[in-house]
Amino acid sequence: MGWNAARKSELTDKIASGERLSRQDGEDLYECDDLAWLGAQAHGVRTQKNGDVVYFNVNRHLNLTNVCRASCAYCSFERKPGAKDAYTMRVEEAVELALAMRDDGLTELHIVNGLHPTLPWKYYPRVLRELKAVLPDVALKAFTATEVHYFEEISGLSASEVLDELIDAGLESLTGGGAEIFDWEVRKQVVDHNTHWEDWSRIHRLAHQKGLKTPATMLYGHIEEPRHRVDHVLRLRELQDETGGFQVFIPLRFHNDNNRLSHLKMAAPADVLKTFAVSRLMLDNFPHVKVFWVMHGLSTSQLALNYGADDMDGSVVEYKITHDADNFGTPDKLTRDNLLDLIRDAGFQPKERNTRYEIVREYEGPVSLADRRAEPQAVWA
Repeated sequence: MGWNAARKSELTDKIASGERLSRQDGEDLYECDDLAWLGAQAHGVRTQKNGDVVYFNVNRHLNLTNVCRASCAYCSFERKPGAKDAYTMRVEEAVELALAMRDDGLTELHIVNGLHPTLPWKYYPRVLRELKAVLPDVALKAFTATEVHYFEEISGLSASEVLDELIDAGLESLTGGGAEIFDWEVRKQVVDHNTHWEDWSRIHRLAHQKGLKTPATMLYGHIEEPRHRVDHVLRLRELQDETGGFQVFIPLRFHNDNNRLSHLKMAAPADVLKTFAVSRLMLDNFPHVKVFWVMHGLSTSQLALNYGADDMDGSVVEYKITHDADNFGTPDKLTRDNLLDLIRDAGFQPKERNTRYEIVREYEGPVSLADRRAEPQAVWA
């Protein structure tokens, strides 16, 4: 069924009643060009779940190596062995860098890497163990399902055994990466490794069974179509029905610098907002939707908070995976105060969280509109 006024009325009623949306509903929502209506629907659901709160955390990203045996079409981060800007940290280097990142209120280290062709499996749990020893109060959110699948291969262990050893070394959560787009016709054109939906879902299912809560991502705005995005979130919704282990969904905007898809235009802000809104409406069993400001820009990220997102991620400092693809202009770092200003300026109350979404600190909400207009507001790029 196509898009028309009757369809809009039907979907408005369905969303208001809390009825679960179908695949066709999701595809029809992507056809809707009434962004104000779409945002209102998503914002209503977001407000029911999380009120007028926007969560953030104080985190740092640590990428142990950019050497990777894969050559994914969308990736600007990977380097081949011997490339002049290829690097691999010794364990001691990783610990030294992590200690240098420690500052006021740091609660999370986010660790993802290339699929290094020669590093031994034992390197990875050793890194976690050494990091946990020096930063005992910092949660280690590490490794994509793609990396865990690769660890199975190089270790000879099952994913269950790999996860047990990583958890014993201090792992608190997997990252949500490696998902990209699950549909095989799209995936086989952009992904150059053998971790597909079957293994990605198997590994997150195992992590959930072991008590880990994990995020899930979707890389959008490249060669996929809206129907592939709908298929992607429906697979996640079904897995969440089964395990209840996903905390947050994170749409990631494809960046087109320094990769084999550089000829493509990046998703326009209207498409970004539509993707957040439809994702929030379809994923009725996900507690949170995060806008990762590094990939979306600050102004669009603020707008996304009115299109279903309730989390702005963290202070980050440096995110090489995007900034290696970057003429986009996002800063390397936002401080806690920067994030508080952004969230309040968008009209929400900031709450600082940890990896488990436990509240670390609550802050005052936005000042009144009259007070905001009394002095010039910062303009965010």
